[in-house]
Amino acid sequence: MSNIIEITDFAAPELDIYARLTETQLLNRHEPEKGLFIAESPKVIERALDAGCIPVSILLERKHIAGQARDILARCGNIPVYTAEFDVLTQLTGFQLTRGMLCAMRRPKLPDVAEICKDAHRVAVLENVMNPTNVGAIFRSAAALNIDALLLTPACSNPLYRRSIRVSMGTVFQIPWTFLGNAASGYPQTDIRRLKDFGFKTAAMALSNRAVSIDDPQLMSEEKLAIILGTEGDGLSASTITDCDYTVCIPMSHDVDSLNVAAASAVAFWQLGRR
Repeated sequence: MSNIIEITDFAAPELDIYARLTETQLLNRHEPEKGLFIAESPKVIERALDAGCIPVSILLERKHIAGQARDILARCGNIPVYTAEFDVLTQLTGFQLTRGMLCAMRRPKLPDVAEICKDAHRVAVLENVMNPTNVGAIFRSAAALNIDALLLTPACSNPLYRRSIRVSMGTVFQIPWTFLGNAASGYPQTDIRRLKDFGFKTAAMALSNRAVSIDDPQLMSEEKLAIILGTEGDGLSASTITDCDYTVCIPMSHDVDSLNVAAASAVAFWQLGRR
């Protein structure tokens, strides 16, 4: 049975999660086991629950208690459920973007890179992709276009930031992912070598005179392939490109030299995810 609590005081500390804590505060780098994230909308919350994420509290418009939130509330046990009418809830920052429902959840423990790669045939590696919108869009494309897992360098935006989750439509809970080693671990050389040890050929998405087209037959026939995408603007580092087995480009027209990293990922995943 849900613990329904009518909101009467917007300054109450239990509402800080939804209205006042920053993404960095929610992440809680010093005590990651206490980290939280915010899932928005019933569909996204359901996907997070399906993935085993543990709910802490819920904020929702009162009319949804017996409506679209009913099944979700039944799955969440006796956690606090904060509620009010819509015109009251709009006083809380960002609530109008939630489709009526927010859920604070504990951040799950991330798997090891070896676990991620064990049974995968197509993985994507994001190098320093810092825009949470792009990260979310890449996850959505990966889920739709047959990518088995994603690996992120430490400088990437966290996939469980609120905007990334929202843009991904909750696919961050469906595609296995984890972070590669920290800066001291020797990325990119160490991590690219590790991918090769797992049996992957590595393909750097980059502009280069030695680049092959994305529909290159040998590239497409690789049994295990890691597709590496770089940061917005600068793209991949020179050392990453040098260390990869392939440099790959998407043929362009009208003198356009490149696509946004999220758009490029969708094209790459569609072409190279087929097997």
